[in-house]
Amino acid sequence: MKTAIGQGAVIDAPVGIPETPTTTGKKYLYAIVAKGESRLYPGLGIDGSDVYTIDDGHIAAVVSNCERSKIRPERAHLARHQAVLRRLMEDVSPLPMAFASIAAGPREIHRILSKNRRAFEQRLQRIEGKVEMGLRVDWDVPNIFEYFVGSHPQLRVERDRLVGTRQGFSQEEKIELGRMFDRLLTSDREEHTRRVTRVLTPVCAELKAIPCRGEREIMKLACLVKRDAQDAFSAAIFEAAKRFDNNFIFDYNGPWAPHNFVEIDMAE
Repeated sequence: MKTAIGQGAVIDAPVGIPETPTTTGKKYLYAIVAKGESRLYPGLGIDGSDVYTIDDGHIAAVVSNCERSKIRPERAHLARHQAVLRRLMEDVSPLPMAFASIAAGPREIHRILSKNRRAFEQRLQRIEGKVEMGLRVDWDVPNIFEYFVGSHPQLRVERDRLVGTRQGFSQEEKIELGRMFDRLLTSDREEHTRRVTRVLTPVCAELKAIPCRGEREIMKLACLVKRDAQDAFSAAIFEAAKRFDNNFIFDYNGPWAPHNFVEIDMAE
């Protein structure tokens, strides 16, 4: 079975492998890191547990003891998970695991590290010395359709033609007008994204577009940035924003562990 990083899962331990009292118990996984000195963050983990590393001589898993079989996505738990990743980022470039990933014991951790070592090492090399920054750009207008009517003559002409011919639109006419609006929306998003990425590309190691969810959203970008280039990234955001008028709002955030740049099918 394969489970992608980003999918929380409970991983069963192999049957028949005995564990000593010092190595028993489920482990909550926060991240994979390059092998280095052992790390201990007392009381930082889920339920106030100690966070520490288990390594196989090549790479290491960052874990804490866990008495639960499942962890609910409650605010306190999510905050603890993120606190561990933020603390790790002060020292290393962590490969973040999905929230609520639980292994049945240390022996299972070793098996995961061994079976996925090459993939983990490749991703760790990819993100070494880098952090993830996020950018979201929205239209800041009262009515997005009316904004497009005002800024796209072809949509205004079609809307006015239909309004001028009768009291209301037929269902077919509404659908066709909606399709025109959607085409223009998509075209504008693509053009605005190109304008922004041209400015950001020189200061980013990688850029990744995240699908928009609402009509007002223009773009969501995940940006992999070198740690020492964060100021340059911020300056590039302001430079890009200057090329747009007050109908656009730029919101950037980070640094985060690079969740959007660690896709991997984890062999179990």
